[in-house]
Amino acid sequence: MSAPAAESVGDLVRLRAHRPEAVAEAAEARSRRPLLGSSGRLMIIAADHPARGALAVGDDAYAMADRFDLLRRLRLALSRPGVDGVLAGADVLEDLLLLGALEGKVVLGSMNRGGLAGAAFELDDRFTGHRPADLFRRRFDAGKLLLRIDHGDPGSLETLHTAARTVDEMAALRLPVFVEPFLCRRTGDGGLRTDLTPEAVTTSIAVASGLGGTSAYTWLKVPVTDDPDDMARVMRASTLPAVLLGGEVGGDLDQAYEKWRTALRLPTVRGLVVGRSLLYPADGDVAAAVDTAVGLL
Repeated sequence: MSAPAAESVGDLVRLRAHRPEAVAEAAEARSRRPLLGSSGRLMIIAADHPARGALAVGDDAYAMADRFDLLRRLRLALSRPGVDGVLAGADVLEDLLLLGALEGKVVLGSMNRGGLAGAAFELDDRFTGHRPADLFRRRFDAGKLLLRIDHGDPGSLETLHTAARTVDEMAALRLPVFVEPFLCRRTGDGGLRTDLTPEAVTTSIAVASGLGGTSAYTWLKVPVTDDPDDMARVMRASTLPAVLLGGEVGGDLDQAYEKWRTALRLPTVRGLVVGRSLLYPADGDVAAAVDTAVGLL
């Protein structure tokens, strides 16, 4: 089955306006691959930030707000050798589908986007993105959920409960789900701060690993601790396969590469899921940033 493909962003807009059914057709026609290739490693480009209103990169508060530019960067990153796939919300994934950029790629749909960045309800992180049934229907390959826990915020309990049931639903469909857990706390000005001490990351991994009635299809998406030398002890908290998240690395990408390189040697760590630091490197060279990250694997 051949699906209509957009050759440019302008074509993409016209296709969306005149033939919305083209999204389903492109999803049905997309060539798929196993989650893990022969290397047993994963290199995933993350771009699920906009759906949570998190548009900032460094000092530019709206760097990710230009969807045309974001798609250009994503298409370039996905074209680089060794890049396995992408993580994003439904709108971005459907843009990439229609542009033909997801052929033979691993596609991860982002699931809970309701905890908008900076909102009072940020930790009551409702599942306003992909549902398990949506991922299955679109023939996507996995899902991702964010699990932020603040012991002083009742909203965390609702997120925790919904996350557990989502793990169950994904397992019933035999779809992998990547759980990204953090312990966090509110600061004096009402902001949200994640705790990257080894104790906090260990605890978050233990909680995430026990979600749902089975962990058979659960992966972990974990941060590197403040001191990367602590990661060997931290990652012994679970036998679940894990990928490292990139997070906000500032301008020192070389230091981030070294932290990732060290953690990638651990037996449960199977790859990287990195977004802004590779899509918006300080020197503007997306291809070089992505190629360097791939080389760490």
